[in-house]
Amino acid sequence: MIKQKLSFLSCLVLLPLLCQAQHEHHQTPQSFTANVEPQPFLAHALRLNQALSFLGSALSEEDQQKIKALQDKPLTGETTQAIQSVLDPYCLALVHINPEARVKVIQGPARPQLMQNGWTSFLVKVKNEAGVTAKLEAESGNAQPVLHITSHPMLHHAKKENLLSAGQVANRFLEIQMYHNRPLSPNLSGLALEYAVVQIYTKDTGKREAEIGFHIGQGTQDIGFRSSISILFSILPAVKVKFAVEDHDGTPTTASFTITDGIERAIDETGTAINKRRDIDYRFTMAQLEFPDRGGASADDYKIPARLTGIYPLPSRRVAAFDEYPDFFFQPQIYRSDGEHVLLPPGKFDVRFTRGPEYHIQTKEINIPEGTDSVTVSFKLKRWINMAKLGWYSADHHVHAAGCSHYESPEEGVKPEDMWRQIVGEDLNVGAVLGWGPGWYYQKQFFTGTSHPLSTKENVMRYDIEVSGFPSSHSGHVVLLNLTEDDYTGTTKVEEWPSWTLPVFKWAKSQNAVTGYAHSGWGLEPKDKTDDLPNYVVPKMDGIGANEYIVTVTENVVDFFSLGDTPPQWELNMWYHSLNCGFKTRASGETDYPCIFDERVGLARSYFKAENALDFQNYIAAIKNGRSYVSEGNSHIIDFKVDGLEAGTKNSEVKLTAGGNVKVTAKVTALLSAEQDENGARIAQLAGHKQPYWNIERARIGKSRKVPVELIVNGESVSKTEITADGNWTDVTFTYNISQSAWVALRIYPSSHTNPVFVLVDSKPIQVKKSAEWCREAVDQCWKMKKGNIRSEERAAAQAAYDRARRIYDAMIKSSAVK
Repeated sequence: MIKQKLSFLSCLVLLPLLCQAQHEHHQTPQSFTANVEPQPFLAHALRLNQALSFLGSALSEEDQQKIKALQDKPLTGETTQAIQSVLDPYCLALVHINPEARVKVIQGPARPQLMQNGWTSFLVKVKNEAGVTAKLEAESGNAQPVLHITSHPMLHHAKKENLLSAGQVANRFLEIQMYHNRPLSPNLSGLALEYAVVQIYTKDTGKREAEIGFHIGQGTQDIGFRSSISILFSILPAVKVKFAVEDHDGTPTTASFTITDGIERAIDETGTAINKRRDIDYRFTMAQLEFPDRGGASADDYKIPARLTGIYPLPSRRVAAFDEYPDFFFQPQIYRSDGEHVLLPPGKFDVRFTRGPEYHIQTKEINIPEGTDSVTVSFKLKRWINMAKLGWYSADHHVHAAGCSHYESPEEGVKPEDMWRQIVGEDLNVGAVLGWGPGWYYQKQFFTGTSHPLSTKENVMRYDIEVSGFPSSHSGHVVLLNLTEDDYTGTTKVEEWPSWTLPVFKWAKSQNAVTGYAHSGWGLEPKDKTDDLPNYVVPKMDGIGANEYIVTVTENVVDFFSLGDTPPQWELNMWYHSLNCGFKTRASGETDYPCIFDERVGLARSYFKAENALDFQNYIAAIKNGRSYVSEGNSHIIDFKVDGLEAGTKNSEVKLTAGGNVKVTAKVTALLSAEQDENGARIAQLAGHKQPYWNIERARIGKSRKVPVELIVNGESVSKTEITADGNWTDVTFTYNISQSAWVALRIYPSSHTNPVFVLVDSKPIQVKKSAEWCREAVDQCWKMKKGNIRSEERAAAQAAYDRARRIYDAMIKSSAVK
């Protein structure tokens, strides 16, 4: 009985509210009237007309003429009524801001129709009784993020609270935002009556219901569910645009496509990151054993930067795990093979297409007509160079399928098929996909100890390991290639692995693996800032790059030194000093995709010469032997020889019985635009520690089209010549007198660098005293920074290794003939 009475009383209370809600739902735009000055109101209407035309959602020709005709008539109350009669039918929502600045909304008369994979613009009529000048914002639960970015470096699995179900992803089919760009103002004007533009993007088709709300700041929504409306949208299907993709020789291929409409829809300068990856400082202190916790993803993490709202398919709605094609949300481009398609709305688009750095970047305007189900568009790629045809193959030994810009939900990273598309689409002959901290236990299923079955005779993909997010990470991240087993002996989980790098290297070498340090420059910034090469300032040793390399290189367990993804003056300085001490670690190029760079795989790469056919074994042999060079793809140095001996052959050793002249030869090419554009000038002026680190524009001589080719002996630039970067091959020759054992290399700094040839005079080792002194001091600095993070039970063995390194460098200092 009591329950019945309460229920009855509740109905009496709710009935007036329901009646009021029903009344509001049936309100007309005309009831949203207010006294407003006609002159600013007309100026506002004219700007709206311009904005809608620019956005491709123009008023009808008749309505445009009506608005324009009002300019020649007296400005009266009839003017404001005429404007409303024209604009109201385009309103999706009617927003009322009461005198207390509370926001409520009802549905407007506009037909709720959207276009799949396209933006639709609607007007929002705003009755502003409070005269506020805040920014009007739209929101919708159906526009929440469709994925959860990686938030932690090492998880057994993604956190339960971060998991997104397939149903949640399917229900998040919208992107919604207010258009605040010119000619409109970012904020409300304060007029008693005005209009705003809301834009809605959807990836779906058919009937979909969405809840849409508005506010002028969190907490301004009205009570009683009156700040949002539920709208049933009819979504028209997009046009299937089939791509006919031909390589330069007419064969079908895969390429990169960036499709834009030229419209920047956002204006929020503070929310220009799709995720927080770019806010991470990769120069970690020694106490940081893992990436900083980026916390849980929120709507702000996925706020769309202006430059990406005009890209198709919209990046923020891409989910590789569920979509027909695995397009990555953190890239503007998509990859399509010949015969594949993309869904686009009718309209005009600009397409930028290419396939890695050996291809020209081309643009094409395409028009997608209305009233058709599908169209075919042809693309013909153009190369400026074909290194594989010359026997030189490209490789990136450091890419990831999980972590950083990837997501941890709806899956813990992406699948091999998704990474394969990236590798082929960037014309990368070899891609090493490395399992590491994020998604480690999920991604392990793809490690086989052999090349992946997707591999072909033109492209090879293999899964291996980066020891990152592991106990030893503080000493430097380690890349292990060609493993047969991916679990360290006697361990079942990552936390049980060693806490310094030498045991990891020895374990890998027992499997005949090829080993090196990742993103070498982190932690190697000189304590006293200098960009000199070489320099003799001891580095901080406070990062996750080739820090403990200063010790492990003396144990003969390090095969390669990674270049290309950290400031070149930091990474090269360490490598140069170790070569000056007689160690023969070869250089290999990497991107650390999508962590340091998420633009594309192979942003920095090695070019190697395989002994026979292209396969992974021939690749690692070439890297280990140094029959390769590092490049960002816009300059190339091949057939590098010293006295006729090619780098990477016969141990790269030229033996002289006495000092004398040596002849250095190579074929060199580079490509720069004839005139430096604005972006090129920007890159050229950047400090060396700013991205992009390796880039041909940094090598450009002034505003010319020339770049220098430098002869490097024991780390010093001893001679140079200039070539025109027009894509043509140039033969270069140097003659240099070598009196004592030295290593020799060529570089176009900072765009490409050869591996060294070692010139041994009278069979004496290469030993430069100043470098040995630098290395000796660096050992002490490294121990100071790393010892506290080495487990107590491992510290004695680590100290013994550090002591061995100290003795080796001390002996070099005592015996070095070269000052």
